[in-house]
Amino acid sequence: MIKKISRNEVRKARHSRIRTKVSGDANTPRLSVFRSNKQISCQIIDDVKGVTLVQASSLDKDLKITNGGNIEAAKLVGKSIAEKAKKAKIKTVVFDRSGYLYHGRVEALADAARENGLEF
Repeated sequence: MIKKISRNEVRKARHSRIRTKVSGDANTPRLSVFRSNKQISCQIIDDVKGVTLVQASSLDKDLKITNGGNIEAAKLVGKSIAEKAKKAKIKTVVFDRSGYLYHGRVEALADAARENGLEF
């Protein structure tokens, strides 16, 4: 019988292929997205130092999100990460979709971050 590989394992393999090409540094850090069924979060990372510069999540109390697993929550998180990046004087980033398809919540987060001033 053929064993079926889980979707998350396929996503992790896709993410490792992406990470060989996508890396962030001090000038253009990496905007990494994590999506689960109930929440969405993102962080801006300097891969040279191995430091998270800014993070935003649907679990943040100041966003007051009741359902973190929908497109509206992703838009609020994208807006929040862009505002926090402005405060940290970060203008351009490299987008890392973490192996997820660029569709739905991941796309909504990216579009909201672009609309609020992040360039990628």
